Amino acid sequence: MTSQSKVKVHVGDVAPEFTLPGTDGTAGGHRDYALREFRGRPVVLVFYPADNSPVCTVQLTRYSADITQLDGVGAQVLAISPQSVEVHDGFADKQGGFKFPLLSDVDKAVGEQYGILGPLGFYRRSIFVLDAAGVIRYGYRSITSLTFQPTDALVDHVRELG
Repeated sequence: MTSQSKVKVHVGDVAPEFTLPGTDGTAGGHRDYALREFRGRPVVLVFYPADNSPVCTVQLTRYSADITQLDGVGAQVLAISPQSVEVHDGFADKQGGFKFPLLSDVDKAVGEQYGILGPLGFYRRSIFVLDAAGVIRYGYRSITSLTFQPTDALVDHVRELG
């Protein structure tokens, strides 16, 4: 049994670097995604517990449908969960695709770095908004994983970056 992650990152910290395999739903979209490649623009990290679960499906399809709002403030969304890239592909296909990459943290090392693992080692639904320099400017960790931040709130947090 994995113990609960301690909060390891805080607002004002430089976001821990990572490189994860992922898919953006295109033929060439299977690749490694490094956080550093998105420096120079705001990044919204969306940690979600599981592909094909009811709340995660609603959350990611809503963010995908509202992507023009996030694009409008220059934000790159990266969605991260512990399922494999192949499972992500099936999930994305079932939902008609997503407008952002789905990254795979199978060993939960990135989840551990960001302090989002719950008492049994499961991902907690969490959001981090990073500024263009990679500094965490907003963090949200759900206790129940049944709620998520609406797109409007994410857009507001990105706008606050100035």
